[in-house]
Amino acid sequence: MDSGTISLGLMAILGLLMIAAAISDVRSRTISNELNAAMALLAIPFWIASGLALWPDVPLQFGAAFAVFLVFAGLFAIGAMGGGDVKMIGAVMLWIPLPLFMPTLMVMAIGGGILSAAMLIHMKLRPSDKPVEVPYGVAIAAAGLWALHQQYLNQFQVIG
Repeated sequence: MDSGTISLGLMAILGLLMIAAAISDVRSRTISNELNAAMALLAIPFWIASGLALWPDVPLQFGAAFAVFLVFAGLFAIGAMGGGDVKMIGAVMLWIPLPLFMPTLMVMAIGGGILSAAMLIHMKLRPSDKPVEVPYGVAIAAAGLWALHQQYLNQFQVIG
C-alpha cells in the first residue's frame, strides 16, 4: 500500500472522528477525551505517510497546533469555550497544513458565529432557564473538513 493511500485512509478516519465529535457535542454538549486523543495520535502516522520531514516540519506543525491550543485554552480559562472543544481544536490543527491555519480558524469562527446565532434564535423561540451552550464542535469539524478538502482533495487548486 502506498503512502498516498494511507494518507487518504487516515484523513477519512479523521473525518469520521470529527463528525462523531460534532454529533456528540450536539447531543450532550461533550466531546470525549478518547475521540480527541484518537484525532491527535493519528496525526503522527499521517505526518509520516504525508512525507512531513522530521526536522523542521514536524516540530513546526506541532508547535503551531500547540500555540492554537494555548490560545483556546485561555478562552476556556475565562469560560468562553468548553474543554472538549479546546482539545478538539488542538487535535484537528495537528492535521492542518501551516498555510491553511488562519483560513481554517476563519472558517471555524464564521461557522461558530452562525451556530451561535442559530442557538440564540432557538432560545428566543423556546425560552429556557438553562444557559446557552453552543456545540462548537460542529464548527470545528466543519472547518477541519473544509481544510482537508482544500489541501488534499481539491482538484482545482491550480485555478486562480
